[in-house]
Amino acid sequence: MQILETVNDLRAWSRSARTEGKCVGLVPTMGALHAGHASLIRAARERCDAVAVSIFVNPTQFGPNEDYARYPRTFEADCAMAESLGADVIFAPAVEEMYPKGAVTYVDVEGLSNRLDGGSRPGHFRGVATVVAKLFVACEAEHAFFGQKDAAQVAVLRRMTSDLRLATEIIVCPIVREADGLALSSRNVYLSENERKQALALSRAVRRAEELVARGERRAIVLVDDAHAILSSEPNVRTDFVELVNWATLEPVDIAGRGSLFAVAAWVGTTRLIDNAIL
Repeated sequence: MQILETVNDLRAWSRSARTEGKCVGLVPTMGALHAGHASLIRAARERCDAVAVSIFVNPTQFGPNEDYARYPRTFEADCAMAESLGADVIFAPAVEEMYPKGAVTYVDVEGLSNRLDGGSRPGHFRGVATVVAKLFVACEAEHAFFGQKDAAQVAVLRRMTSDLRLATEIIVCPIVREADGLALSSRNVYLSENERKQALALSRAVRRAEELVARGERRAIVLVDDAHAILSSEPNVRTDFVELVNWATLEPVDIAGRGSLFAVAAWVGTTRLIDNAIL
């Protein structure tokens, strides 16, 4: 497995692979890889002939009071996992490679970038869209693989890809959960033992919405109120948002329809977590 550090090297690798008739897949990550990331790499390996995994903690998607400096960085373990799963290349650029000195160009998906997580984290999706656009341009992959846990991010990136007429197809893979239901996240390592138990309120809230819809309930007010009650039952859980939205636009809907996104975000202690279901 190769470790590449420059855009030119990644592009050269991708073009060489495609010259040989290979389908190229990209798995964008910020490292601290877990079983959720592993599922993305496996999906890329199954669908593509050549697989690149990017490991880059992107500074532009973190707010001034967020956890950029302490975000978990486990590069050697990440490389070992990616290689064991069949990745051909790790793309691990320096910040200066992705954001050259004096760079002033950013990608802002208007409207969507201010909804759900974007409403709570101003500028977050601007940073996400910018770095993913850079990765798509650098890698020129046929397919890029993302997890459903980041469903709002997926909506933003789908719109960006469509608007900019980028050739990379976004493939969304299911949420991977712990045995008790907690959605896997690199930030789970921040949780204390007690917080880890209380964090299960997020998956319980999502599961409750799924159960209600399965019984025929469609009203957003009922789904949202039940989720709020579950989240507020835990003393260290502070709700950020609970919303039922159209997955394509992230705009709120009053009645759940096929493909509606039910999304929750909450602080557990000092750690912000997200979860969702496609109803």
